[in-house]
Amino acid sequence: MAGIFNRYIGIDYSGAQTPTASLKGLRVYLAQGDTPPVEVLPPPGPRKYWTRKGVAHWLVERLSEYAPTLVGIDHGFSFPLRYFEAHELEPSWPTFLDDFQRHWPTDEDNTYVQFVRDGVAGDGASRMGNSRWRRLTEERAGAAKSVFHFDVQGQAAKSTHAGIPWLRFIRLRAGNKVHFWPFDGWDIPEGRSVVSEVYPALWSRGYAREERAGDQHDAYCIAAWLSRQDREGDLDAFLNPSLTTAEKTAAQVEGWILGVA
Repeated sequence: MAGIFNRYIGIDYSGAQTPTASLKGLRVYLAQGDTPPVEVLPPPGPRKYWTRKGVAHWLVERLSEYAPTLVGIDHGFSFPLRYFEAHELEPSWPTFLDDFQRHWPTDEDNTYVQFVRDGVAGDGASRMGNSRWRRLTEERAGAAKSVFHFDVQGQAAKSTHAGIPWLRFIRLRAGNKVHFWPFDGWDIPEGRSVVSEVYPALWSRGYAREERAGDQHDAYCIAAWLSRQDREGDLDAFLNPSLTTAEKTAAQVEGWILGVA
């Protein structure tokens, strides 16, 4: 069965080190049509693994091509409404992206997330959250940790704080070729590529591990699940989860994990 998209990209993210560091934990898999996902390696060069900066530039190139593509990235795309209220911010995702990048400039070449946390770079102290604050989608997902829960096993906080400025970068450069779901709307214009937040722990046990390392397997599972749901005609139900009008309005600010019902 033909799907909505031609390509499916799964990215297992990493918030380690700096945006220009070669990161073994940052993996990219791509599925084309109904073929199994294959790992995408970084361009030939001195770095063996992807950098966050390199992935962002590569995504802009792919999303600018005329091939409707569904991308899943496993870090938080936004913060709980409590954050917006605490910092008196307009409940607008584009405004949030600009404000966050000003305070947490983790897309700058030599900036570690820890540098901002320690006050060495940016102004993170003015834009902190509470690890007890959770988004509705995290509550629905069950085991998903708060985007502010640093320094614990399985944390999403570091990758989220490292990755959000790169979402802004992609949005500014890819323009109307890409639809950031659900922030740009729950319904996707025909032919448009989509970037979505995912949580591979929802699916990783459903796929044989084979010879893949953990980060590779997570990226593989993202691409495989997105491809299968689209080809089997089930993706639309996940793109339109069963939420009240108020919940949908909140989720267009907080974000939603694709695959959470």
